[in-house]
Amino acid sequence: MTSYAIVSARIPKKLKEELDKLGISPSEVIRRALWEEVKKRKLEMLKRRKRKLRHILDKIPDERVVETVREMRDSN
Repeated sequence: MTSYAIVSARIPKKLKEELDKLGISPSEVIRRALWEEVKKRKLEMLKRRKRKLRHILDKIPDERVVETVREMRDSN
């Protein structure tokens, strides 16, 4: 079972009225936006790590990578 945390936000009354008028569920929009932000930040973090590791990864010959992948496949 998934557990949940409650998050609240204050928005202008005018915005809430518009959401209601258009039948928009604030909780769904917020949930989607938060997941998108999490994905975006994780991607940024991975890109930073990749840049830091690039000088190390560039030293590994392509042949060694291919050889390692084949060894891993054969061991399974």
